[in-house]
Amino acid sequence: MSELVQLEAVAGLSFEDIELGMHASLENTVAESDIQSFAEITGDHNPVHLDEVYAAKSQFKGRISHGMLTAGYISAVFGMRLPGPGAIYVSQTLNFRRPVRIDDLITTSVKVVELLPLKRCVRFECVCSNGEGKVVLQGDAMLMVPERTST
Repeated sequence: MSELVQLEAVAGLSFEDIELGMHASLENTVAESDIQSFAEITGDHNPVHLDEVYAAKSQFKGRISHGMLTAGYISAVFGMRLPGPGAIYVSQTLNFRRPVRIDDLITTSVKVVELLPLKRCVRFECVCSNGEGKVVLQGDAMLMVPERTST
């Protein structure tokens, strides 16, 4: 199995540096301020995210984080760890499995599952799990990764 990429930020890997099985992860604790900021930035003020009284009457029995906030953690792994700066999103599938709540610790993991050399694209398996190890989000992503530049 390939080495785990653990650096806080890498100087973007080139397509030629990526191998099947490479993986990286990141942990985030969902803060009240994250949910508030996400709502302000996106304009998504759904009361299930922001209003405890409303959310208590929902199927979730309390406030939950925006699903796309959790999905954003995947982007952070790609942009800062694997493959790192320079990679460009092509596509992403998302399957939301469980709600994420304020103060949940979310571990986001990505793993290289396919290399497409002709397009310099890499397909990743993406999983976000909560502090209990239960999957809250999973999907696949395709990224275009720069080729190695000659120096």
